[in-house]
Amino acid sequence: MEDTVRWSLVTAIAPIAWGTNYFVTHEYLPAGHPLYGAVFRALPAGLLLLALTRRLPHGAWWWRSLLLGVCNMGAFFALIYVASQLLPVSLASTIMSAAPFTLALFA
Repeated sequence: MEDTVRWSLVTAIAPIAWGTNYFVTHEYLPAGHPLYGAVFRALPAGLLLLALTRRLPHGAWWWRSLLLGVCNMGAFFALIYVASQLLPVSLASTIMSAAPFTLALFA
């Protein structure tokens, strides 16, 4: 029983983090600068991963890394930033927290 409760609490971290993402972006980051918001979110994680691996890409992986970074991090985080600035926080949080239920319905 104790393991079930612990894993339920661990599983609840992701929806809580996504929900607070919109509140923090809407309230504390400057409006109208989505690329800065994307940098604030992606750069610390990228630097941490670079520090952990201590290897840079080589050969064809330089342009692949750039393309993947722009698509996955730059565009995605910038669009999340724009959405959190334009949508009310309660609506954005509700949509993101309902995503697991939506996927369960599709399954």
